[in-house]
Amino acid sequence: MLSQKTIDVVKSTIPALNEHSVALTTLFYTKLFENNPEVKPFFNASNQSDGRQQKALAGAIVAFAQNVENLEALAEAVELISQKHASLMVKPHHYPIVGANLLAAIQELLGLSADHKVVTSWGEAYGFLAGILSNRESEIYAANTNRDGGWEGFRKFRVAKRVKESSLVTSFYFAPEDGGTLPDYLPGQYLTVRVPMADGQTTMRNYSLSDKSGSTQFRISVKHETGNKGAQPAGFVSNYLHTLLEEGGSIELGPPCGEFVLDSNVNPEKPLVFLAGGIGITPLLSMVKTALSKTPGQTAIFVHACQNKDVQAFRTVLNELSERHPNLTLRHRYTDASTDITGEDNASHGLVDCAFLESLIEDADAEYFICGPDGFMSAMTGLVSARGVADAQIRYESFGPKLG
Repeated sequence: MLSQKTIDVVKSTIPALNEHSVALTTLFYTKLFENNPEVKPFFNASNQSDGRQQKALAGAIVAFAQNVENLEALAEAVELISQKHASLMVKPHHYPIVGANLLAAIQELLGLSADHKVVTSWGEAYGFLAGILSNRESEIYAANTNRDGGWEGFRKFRVAKRVKESSLVTSFYFAPEDGGTLPDYLPGQYLTVRVPMADGQTTMRNYSLSDKSGSTQFRISVKHETGNKGAQPAGFVSNYLHTLLEEGGSIELGPPCGEFVLDSNVNPEKPLVFLAGGIGITPLLSMVKTALSKTPGQTAIFVHACQNKDVQAFRTVLNELSERHPNLTLRHRYTDASTDITGEDNASHGLVDCAFLESLIEDADAEYFICGPDGFMSAMTGLVSARGVADAQIRYESFGPKLG
């Protein structure tokens, strides 16, 4: 355990962190990539370029300082980071690299010596947290390796099939090249895709498994991120998948990971409400298909919000699920008012707002699963919380950078 002296010093830095946390993490990443370029494959260049990764890490550092004497309050964040790290194959020898560059950034930003109590206390606190994360990651590695069909590291797969789901989204079906079996996974988990880069290195991305477990193939469904006139860079891996990875091609995949899942902690007596924004449908589709299969009598509500039918993936799949399962209420919600919804009782125009939610479920006491872009996530979690739903009944995942 950390000493009270160390806890007091770390907490004393909270005002400075609140003011300079993004500057700290920006400096940290600069030092990390300059001093240890070998770790670059662990990071998403797009999230670095637009500052989202720096902001996410800044929030994590502040949260750690605020709860350093009560890390149980950070249990969900620790699990999120550990799952993310395990998906990228972060190992114990990586932590000293990160720690050295973080302490160097603290020294430089605050103008402190290496033996200053703030630097030494943060070094001790970081080492303590690194131990917690590393231990949990070891458990995840062991679980992934020991389950039937499981493995650790990266395994080669063949692209068995490509299916265009919309103008932007394509599904990729992967079969193991070694002819072996696949492990079961929890609905909502993701795979890590590792692809080569022009400089000889590799880079990795996480993509949600978009179907329920139990098949002889994995499926991910990927939006083609083409960029936005220079304001947002094109997605390197999504472009690789869409333009270079053909049927029959080979790719490396890590085992399923992730903490945003439909699991045994969900109350089967309460309705399930799935709120998907755009490509955020992928983990939620896995969840709703699993729920309809395992608990067929449970009430389920599924909302897919997107611009129009042209960009919407899995519209036909959702409609077929709704037809087969009378306990599933389905709604397509389009922001493009010109989208033709003539004769479609389950489609409407507009945003997902309070009135729309109340029209679907008057009693807000339900289990909520929310996934989509940052703006959608912020709006949906705010709406649901405002209805008095307990935090434990709201599960969400933003398709952006994780905290680690």
